[in-house]
Amino acid sequence: MDLNDIIAQLPYGEPFLFVDELVHVDEEGIIGNYTFNENLDFYKGHFCGNPITPGVILTEVMAQIGLACFGIYLLGSDLNNGIAMALTSSEIQFLKPVYPKEKVTVFSDKIYFRFGKLKCAVTLKNEAGYEVCKGTLSGMMKREL
Repeated sequence: MDLNDIIAQLPYGEPFLFVDELVHVDEEGIIGNYTFNENLDFYKGHFCGNPITPGVILTEVMAQIGLACFGIYLLGSDLNNGIAMALTSSEIQFLKPVYPKEKVTVFSDKIYFRFGKLKCAVTLKNEAGYEVCKGTLSGMMKREL
């Protein structure tokens, strides 16, 4: 499966698509990145005069790359059927702020994938290689018939 095919199957669109590129994927994990556009609406009111990316958005970036894209890959290459997916749990530690124009990279490693439930250890790093946040995410997913 081509990495761009994975992104094309995501059930998200602008302005809520937080995946620019997938760098690597295999049966054990996925790596992808996203750059925060300085004109995103949430920057207008999240710490006026000193915009910082909200933690919920950082979690969403990790979920879109580390769970949704990874789950699409693990479910296989049947492009004719959509995917139903839902985040079921998250436990994230926030370590550093992310500012507008920053590029972040998600590293997601499979803990398990069984009976449609995917659980991963995820780490988000900034361009300098520092951990921005890390934790675990779980979600349910299946191919729709």
